[in-house]
Amino acid sequence: MATKLTLTVEKDVIEKAKSYAKQTGRSLSELIESYLEELTHEHKNEKTLSPKLKRIVGSVKLPRNFDEKKELKSYFEKKHL
Repeated sequence: MATKLTLTVEKDVIEKAKSYAKQTGRSLSELIESYLEELTHEHKNEKTLSPKLKRIVGSVKLPRNFDEKKELKSYFEKKHL
């Protein structure tokens, strides 16, 4: 059941959020609901992902045994050695 919610947010943040919502074909309500759902969702038995990796989750299919630290180490070794 949907319920109304009144928020006080800085005007420039609202404008940016509305623009983002329009670009992604979603409503501002959908964005906020999705964010709140993710924020309050309990991730039981899940490995914690870095914020950078969380932003791209879903756009790339990673293997179940993906080791972020190992991959970053390998990347930086190749780059700097």
